[in-house]
Amino acid sequence: MLEYISMKLLEKLIEIRGASGDEGRVKNFIINHVEKYCDVWVTKPKVIYGDGFQDCVILVFGEPRTTIYAHLDSIGFTTGYDKELIKIGGPRTIDGMQLVGADSQGEIETELMIIESDEGHRSFYYVSDREFDRGTILTFKPNFRETQESIQSPYLDNRLGVWNALKVAETLQDGAIVFSTYEEHGGNSVGFCARFLYETYSIRQALISDITWVTSGVKHGGGVAISMRDAGIPRRFFLNRIIDLARESKIDFQLEVESAGGSDGGVLQKSDLPIDWCFIGAPEDHVHSPDEMVFKYDIDAMVEIYKFLMKRL
Repeated sequence: MLEYISMKLLEKLIEIRGASGDEGRVKNFIINHVEKYCDVWVTKPKVIYGDGFQDCVILVFGEPRTTIYAHLDSIGFTTGYDKELIKIGGPRTIDGMQLVGADSQGEIETELMIIESDEGHRSFYYVSDREFDRGTILTFKPNFRETQESIQSPYLDNRLGVWNALKVAETLQDGAIVFSTYEEHGGNSVGFCARFLYETYSIRQALISDITWVTSGVKHGGGVAISMRDAGIPRRFFLNRIIDLARESKIDFQLEVESAGGSDGGVLQKSDLPIDWCFIGAPEDHVHSPDEMVFKYDIDAMVEIYKFLMKRL
């Protein structure tokens, strides 16, 4: 089963506030983590960030052929006028859910209040004796719960995908990792990161390290999910290659077929770059809520299949 220190890293990642557009703190954590531990990794990566890359971080190992994309941002809320809350991405909204943030007057702990009109329109507000600064970002209060079988917490989507990429980095010899931004609110950064890697290293393959859904066809404990399609459709030739390698690996996996949902892969598909991509991630229940749940068995399978594919692709 997964090491205790590994779960502590995931818990630390989840504690960092980083809704779409506000990923700077998560970026800094990633940079500090890489600088602290990369000397004991199998291959020390080139770390790329700063001007021209916004809040993204790119790691390049050896002679890269494939890129792992893992988005740093989370869903949340922005404070508007008269204590109203405006969604960032698609958070689930439950009356009384706990939110945290900070404004010019200090740290904030509040809760969500839902008001429904006679016509059925729902509006969202925060509960407080004072008004928070306009534009303050609020996110779910961290609540990390671990059992022998599972992990439950807000923001497993996608701090678990980020954690997976960092675990793969420890033994990666040839490859690249992009920690991207804005995925939960329309995507933004994958295009210029992909272009940089395409023009600099001729990389034309991508794996999307993100978390998918438990559905009627994808279950807890069945292994990592390989998505055959969601709102986007990966090129069948590349997808078949991924599935063939997954079967060869003997690592448990499930095939996902969905009509909706998107990821950094959708941004790659809409770009003008000839990059093949495939979404591969552990399934979670209670999506986009403070109670997202993933089974440890599926997390293990996710890490192992990424390690295998990055060697063989």
